[in-house]
Amino acid sequence: NLRKPSSETDIENWASKHFNKHTQGLFRRKVSIANMLAWSSESIKKPMIMTNDRNVKKEACEIFKLIQMYMGDRRAKTDQLNVALEIATKGWSMQGLRDELYIQLCRQTTENFRYESLARGWELMAICLAFFPPTPKFHSYLEGYIYRHMDPVNDTKVTQHIKELLERSNKKKSKLRKKPKPYIEEHDGRGRASARLRCPRVTEAVVPQGLKKPNIEEIRHAKNAVFNPSMFGSSLQDIVGMQKERYPERQLPWVQTRLSEEVLALNGDQTEGIFRVPGDIDEVNALKLQVDQWKIPTGLEDPHVPASLLKLWYRELEEPLIPHDFYEQCITHYENPEAAIAVVHSLPRINKMVLCYLIRFLQVFVQPANVAVTKMDVNNLAMVMAPNCLRCQSDDPRVIFENTRKEMSFIRVLIQHLDTSFMEGIL
Repeated sequence: NLRKPSSETDIENWASKHFNKHTQGLFRRKVSIANMLAWSSESIKKPMIMTNDRNVKKEACEIFKLIQMYMGDRRAKTDQLNVALEIATKGWSMQGLRDELYIQLCRQTTENFRYESLARGWELMAICLAFFPPTPKFHSYLEGYIYRHMDPVNDTKVTQHIKELLERSNKKKSKLRKKPKPYIEEHDGRGRASARLRCPRVTEAVVPQGLKKPNIEEIRHAKNAVFNPSMFGSSLQDIVGMQKERYPERQLPWVQTRLSEEVLALNGDQTEGIFRVPGDIDEVNALKLQVDQWKIPTGLEDPHVPASLLKLWYRELEEPLIPHDFYEQCITHYENPEAAIAVVHSLPRINKMVLCYLIRFLQVFVQPANVAVTKMDVNNLAMVMAPNCLRCQSDDPRVIFENTRKEMSFIRVLIQHLDTSFMEGIL
């Protein structure tokens, strides 16, 4: 969820402090900040952001051309996906280039009258955000930029242009005595309205979980995720809604049960360090792509891979498995089994079902015969799983530290005392 931006996070304020001074024309007149932050069909001769890094200076001009290629504003020698791969790989490999890349995308999606170009610009921003974030110093400004552009009214020139087009269109149609169609129908998929509708999917990627080098399949997946929500980072309600057509009878998220079954099928309950030892990052990413396309995982050999992805799924839920409204009750009753169980039964139905399935799953691993091999007793399991179920909203390190212990104790109490027998056979 985006934070409402303050006036201090206006991107022009940031630009006035960090931009190179660009000039134009015979008399080398300075280009205003507003013009530097508006779409351009011309290439740039130096980075938009001041830098002493020679590599960044060189790559900044090249990446601007690549952005123009992806958006259709410049002829490309290869297809869109490969252009996006080159852009994302440059940003992934050069941290100093990331803010430059994002500010260039902000520029090319501002006051852009070419609707197809505009939509592709937002699409490219979503793809890049799936692989790496802006730097902390620019994060709030990019967040503010996206927030403001969720409403096309903020693009005053584009909005005026749209109004003029509508007026002309309506005049022509009135002469033909036809009822005019609303704008959203006329320009959907090509206009600013389309870009605005995509923005919420763009913003969810502002803080990706971990950095990974892009490949062509992941670029394709990131592009498709703009239009088809991922099962990672969505709400439980949305995830269940996504699977209605495929699995109308299922009460639990398919991704949760599928990954849990894979862990057990690979003898995860007989694997030392299960849920503590991370799976190979490339294999985890490959499995994530498979699962997000509703494919039954194939070729898995290491139970740490589905175990790591399962933890990631819980951790990336849009709202934590135990919603924020119940957090205080959890840390208040962290040592009281009866009260802790009462909290579980007071949760919304989908949250209760998903949590009870997880606890029943973990209860398999705390059997003495399994603990003897995995070395993961109830305390260890509670320690690694609590952060995936509960999220402290405080920014105070002392509160976070103190609550971490209580969160672990709450999950431990559930593993030890929650009766999950009613979940038998439920999928």
